[in-house]
Amino acid sequence: MINTRRKFLLAGFAGSIVLLSFNSKIFAGVKVIDTLSQVQDDLFPQTTNVPTKKQINAKAYLSLMLNHPRVTKTDKDFLKNGVKWLNEESNSLYSKIYTKLDSDKRQEVLRSISKSSWGESFIADNLKFTFEAMLGDPIYGSNKDESGWKWLNHTAGLPRPKEAYL
Repeated sequence: MINTRRKFLLAGFAGSIVLLSFNSKIFAGVKVIDTLSQVQDDLFPQTTNVPTKKQINAKAYLSLMLNHPRVTKTDKDFLKNGVKWLNEESNSLYSKIYTKLDSDKRQEVLRSISKSSWGESFIADNLKFTFEAMLGDPIYGSNKDESGWKWLNHTAGLPRPKEAYL
């Protein structure tokens, strides 16, 4: 009995080391901002008559949010953990990290995570930041040339900010 238990524990310990090494190797090169940017692109794909990715500049806006002291640690941690969980789901389904998948497989991963409460919130947060970037004042580094406003035929209210609040 002891011999069997010992073998079981050794096998479990060895398996944990392999699993930890495997996961850290896969996720070591993952950049949170690049993954979130890809998610934003996948949730809001480029089509005609929509501001371009360069005009929206959601990646820069998201970077501002992730580094700003007024954004709570809880919110920042949720986005960072969301990237980790997204990549775990991607790895589970396709044995690759999210950003290494083709467009159709990334959409499948998004559909899969949308069935969980964290995934639904993660997707909603990413859409929120995308729309904030597209419709916010250009003073924040996004919505270049007021492209989001022009797309919606929106006239900004006055007075406009003279400096970034965030």
